[in-house]
Amino acid sequence: ALSPCPLSSGWLPALQFVRRGSKAVTRHWKAMHFQRQKLMAVTEYVAPRPAVPPRCRPPAKEKAEEDNGYARLLRRQVEEVFRDNRMIAVCQYNPMAGEDVVLMRQYLRKHSIEVKFVLNEIVRPVLSQSKYKNLLPLFVARNILLVSREAKVKEMLRVLKGVPQINLLGACIDDTILSRRGVENFAKLPSLEAAQGQTVGALALLPSQTSSLLQRGSAHLTALLDQHIRQL
Repeated sequence: ALSPCPLSSGWLPALQFVRRGSKAVTRHWKAMHFQRQKLMAVTEYVAPRPAVPPRCRPPAKEKAEEDNGYARLLRRQVEEVFRDNRMIAVCQYNPMAGEDVVLMRQYLRKHSIEVKFVLNEIVRPVLSQSKYKNLLPLFVARNILLVSREAKVKEMLRVLKGVPQINLLGACIDDTILSRRGVENFAKLPSLEAAQGQTVGALALLPSQTSSLLQRGSAHLTALLDQHIRQL
């Protein structure tokens, strides 16, 4: 009997030729021709200059950010601080240990001075619409407010002298804006009671001097007449 055909039973040859190799690269980077570079540079689009320089145009109005309740609450608190206190000192705050902050607050609270940590984005809109707008240049970096219902300037400067991380920039005392030098000069002034006493004493001295001058002539005349009577 004849054996079946190997091709009919799925016979495959023992050797198979498979092509293995890298893919042919047909594109290489090539520098642009010099003439083409010049042509591209000449034909490059140049936008026309505006008729009015940008620096001469009015500043574009910033879009009003959507206000929220928390921001309104913070602004209302800032308004109350400036309305209810006679002394508002603006200070630059540098990082310091938490224990030092607690001690500073305790020393200031003994003199009825409170420490208020504020945000510039909250304070600046409030001041820009009030009579304290001249304080705006002080609110640039991180700031704190030292507020008191009384003008405790000497006590505040005494405490800040031992806290180098807090730098006094300026203050508003009795609706008067003062620089750092102005605050230091204000601290050298006598108290209100002492100034009132000096004023009253000066005012009382003038009438007494006038009265003594008016009475000096009559008293001198009386003394001369008495002496003349005695001689007679």
